[in-house]
Amino acid sequence: MPHKPVRKAVFPAAGLGTRFLPATKAIPKEMIPLVDKPVIQYGVEEALASGCDEIIIVTGRGKSAIEDHFDLSPELEQALESKGKTALLEQVRQISQMAKVSYTRQSEAKGLGHAVLMARELVGDEPCAVILPDDIIDSEVPCIKQMTGCSVIATQVVEGNAISAYGVLDVKPVGGKWGDRLFEVHNLVEKPKLEDAPSKLAIIGRYILTPAIFGMISSTTPGALGELQLTDGIKGLLKKEKVYGYTFEGKRHDAGDKLGFLKATVELALKREDLGEEFRVYLKTLES
Repeated sequence: MPHKPVRKAVFPAAGLGTRFLPATKAIPKEMIPLVDKPVIQYGVEEALASGCDEIIIVTGRGKSAIEDHFDLSPELEQALESKGKTALLEQVRQISQMAKVSYTRQSEAKGLGHAVLMARELVGDEPCAVILPDDIIDSEVPCIKQMTGCSVIATQVVEGNAISAYGVLDVKPVGGKWGDRLFEVHNLVEKPKLEDAPSKLAIIGRYILTPAIFGMISSTTPGALGELQLTDGIKGLLKKEKVYGYTFEGKRHDAGDKLGFLKATVELALKREDLGEEFRVYLKTLES
């Protein structure tokens, strides 16, 4: 894979978050905290640690809390400073200073492809990362940093009937220095039955895409619900250039699912120096 720098990361965040109702009636699902950070902040930190310096968030109605989170909060900062809470003050200031954040609006829920298309003008004529905030990837090397190159899709093996909940890759191993981690993509199948799945390699919410993806999405025919799917745009991209699947190193948590969210909360809390040991002791009391 030839190396191309990726400076911009797109975060589709216009969804209604119906799987987390009633909590998401007034709070964006991306702002629900995992331990003590909102879900979307994990992805933003990953993008920054991967070399991206511009964050583009695609929002919709009722998502102003996301903008407030990454903006300055003079009143809060002043209150913390006056009370001598310097550690908390530094954390709050760091959030507003961590990156250049731009916003664009997806006025109608027309699918993931449409959400990505809304970022076209802000991305311009360069490759970008697309990060789905619901997917939290805990890894030593940030997932996007592992993938940086041409058009690459993050993937992992999913066993059994669970594969039907994912887009699935039809691939050929690249081999060589990439071992068993890199695959050339021939096709993508959206949520196939187990017997129809071309492989066990599921698409996970991390993509590196060349600017050609925007033309592919805009020329895609909407589906039955009037939605533009990113997978259809990538299928079009396959006709113009090579697309790869990469099995990343790290553990993925599905924070868009209630059980997955609870598991992520527990596992991330256990890794915290300030919480882990005491929390582990507490969890052991529940075993009896």
